[in-house]
Amino acid sequence: MAHTAVEFAATGRRKTATAHVRLAAGAGQVLVNHRPYAQYFPVETLRMYIEQPLKATNTVGKFDIIASITGGGPNGQAGAMRHGIARALLIADAALREALKKGGFLTRDSRMKERKKYGQPGARKRFQFSKR
Repeated sequence: MAHTAVEFAATGRRKTATAHVRLAAGAGQVLVNHRPYAQYFPVETLRMYIEQPLKATNTVGKFDIIASITGGGPNGQAGAMRHGIARALLIADAALREALKKGGFLTRDSRMKERKKYGQPGARKRFQFSKR
């Protein structure tokens, strides 16, 4: 099955999640890992978070979005998808750069979980101090 429509592909990342996003001109259908978007992200706030780059550029309903997401949890996956959508929109139309940059959608959120250090129960937590 060959796609005749022009597609714009980009990769978004957040925490340990990676989203491979493809945009194609269409009616606004969104599929995530071969499932409808509302089914994959049942929480309304995550869906609103993902839609932010589309709303900022007034492109809601103009593109069909197909995303393949791996790793992380729901919040990280939503952030990765948002980043991927923003990067794909930039490839589709370079004139949208100002709106995407202003909203902060092109910047990868570099915050990661801090690693656990040896001799400690957690990343920052220390064992209880005993004076005697």
